[in-house]
Amino acid sequence: MTDLKDLSDKIAVIGVGNTKYGNFPHIDEYGLAAQAFRSALDDSGLEKSKVDGMLVCRIPSYARMGEVLGINPRWSLTLPPHGRMSAMGIVEAATAIAAGHADYVALMYANIGRSRRVNYGGDESPGTWDPWGFTSPGAAHAMMFRRHMEKFGTTTRQLAEVSVAVRYHACLNPDAVMRNPITIEDHESARFITAPLRLLDYCLINDGAVCLILTSAERARDFKKPPVLISGFGGQETFSPSSIANFDMDFWHPAVKASGEQARGMAGVTHDDIDALMCYDNFSPTVLFSLEGLGFCPQGEAGRFVEGGTLSLGGKLPTNTDGGHLSNSYMQGWGLNVEAVRQLRGECGARQVPDCEVVQYVQATPCTRSIIYTRG
Repeated sequence: MTDLKDLSDKIAVIGVGNTKYGNFPHIDEYGLAAQAFRSALDDSGLEKSKVDGMLVCRIPSYARMGEVLGINPRWSLTLPPHGRMSAMGIVEAATAIAAGHADYVALMYANIGRSRRVNYGGDESPGTWDPWGFTSPGAAHAMMFRRHMEKFGTTTRQLAEVSVAVRYHACLNPDAVMRNPITIEDHESARFITAPLRLLDYCLINDGAVCLILTSAERARDFKKPPVLISGFGGQETFSPSSIANFDMDFWHPAVKASGEQARGMAGVTHDDIDALMCYDNFSPTVLFSLEGLGFCPQGEAGRFVEGGTLSLGGKLPTNTDGGHLSNSYMQGWGLNVEAVRQLRGECGARQVPDCEVVQYVQATPCTRSIIYTRG
């Protein structure tokens, strides 16, 4: 059996690209993904003819995608349109390259939820989360955060620190959708969506696409930009007979803990080595749960941990430096992985983390994953 440590630093990201984010009713998923693909090729300097692996997510047909791009890969994979797929897809592509199934894999995600007025929950997906009235992920996360409040004394003012920090980063990102600054008081006065969660606790819904190109670390030396290495990864599934139980299992703490420990152990890094965190923020409480699970603070203390700007640039743990899902764009984790690459290359301008060498990505979901990226 292969020791995962043998894969540490063996796979690299050589190109990233994204479209503008917003409302584009005139273009479909294939057109958006093609734009991001072209951007990633330009970023890497890779010739299109060398792309022999393709992974698509939230794109209806991998065959049509290949036709649009004009490529005929020898390895391909289609993932369902769930947010938990980003890190899962990156790990799958990395292992496919390591196994020799492909040399250069392009991973593409596209979303047209804004222009097509897609609702994540409610009548759009009745019964998805539970047959007892929880028809949206927002409602389930509201219940989770209410439980955190009752169990640990966490407050909505502490929760506001998450939204304020990532909005601050979005204001430094010229491509972010939401660029007007907010304060804790703005958060506290925003309307409730599902109490205790307010408007500023919810992610955006917008159109856009993202592409990453992966290859072996050895081949990565030959391209335009310094490679970013995948140094570690880990994962833990959490399934149960009742879907709502996935949201009631101690805030995903065991799964996030296991994933983080696996990733850091594989990479050979500690908490003190992490220069920035890219954290799946479909809703702001997920960030608090992730911080506790990863061990940046004890369980129940994330509210106190984030007080005073901990997550902002210049703070102890800069988090979601592009503005995250809450303020930059809801690319279901894919954009956060792109931001990790750009931070390690030193390409983030006003939002750049100084001397950034190690970035951790985490998604606290029923399929939890974490990835450690390092500067090549």
